[in-house]
Amino acid sequence: MEITAAVKKEIIAAYEFRHATKEFDSSRKISGEDFQFILETGRLSPSSFGFEPWKFVVVQNPDIREKLRPFAWGAQKQLPTASHFVLILSRLPKDLTAGSDYIQGFMKDVQNLPPEVAEGKSKMYDTFLTTDFGLAGNDRALFEWGARQTYLALGNMMTAAAQIGIDSCPIEGFDKLKIEEILAAEGIMDPEHFGIACMVAFGYRLNEPRGKTRRSADQVIQWV
Repeated sequence: MEITAAVKKEIIAAYEFRHATKEFDSSRKISGEDFQFILETGRLSPSSFGFEPWKFVVVQNPDIREKLRPFAWGAQKQLPTASHFVLILSRLPKDLTAGSDYIQGFMKDVQNLPPEVAEGKSKMYDTFLTTDFGLAGNDRALFEWGARQTYLALGNMMTAAAQIGIDSCPIEGFDKLKIEEILAAEGIMDPEHFGIACMVAFGYRLNEPRGKTRRSADQVIQWV
């Protein structure tokens, strides 16, 4: 399929349109079809070794949003006004080791790998964790590595939203432990297998943002 200059221009226009929306127009709601499209771009996103260490929790219950709000200083305006609010969870380290039930089951039941192929991939993955990236034995580093995979899905969802005229805001301003306590107490998150990586709000902007500011291409791109 040939990508025309007009299509490229539309894609860049979506990046120009996207900004971190601080407050949404609470009277405007994203259609079910449009939000399923956004979620699908997250589901289809790439991840290291293809292990998809994520879960997307769409929080539409206003009571739950209000319980989260005291511990999410970066979402004070977004939680009550966003059309859709998503918590992106990441697998805990015990699920990300090469021999874990999650990884072994994933290769067998999702990736449909033959036993000998799964065994080889498992060894390669273990080498990656222990030697290449030195993550094994460091639970915080391993969780953050899993969380980095979720950011690939986060970026794709925000870009897809912008391409259809929907605003978004990625959010890291929250008390991780307090939010996780609430999610566990509400039966939303299994604390034995997941932790929160980030939040993201979607909707339609209430106010027009100031112009986008970015460093120039020659400041951030190096050719060698």
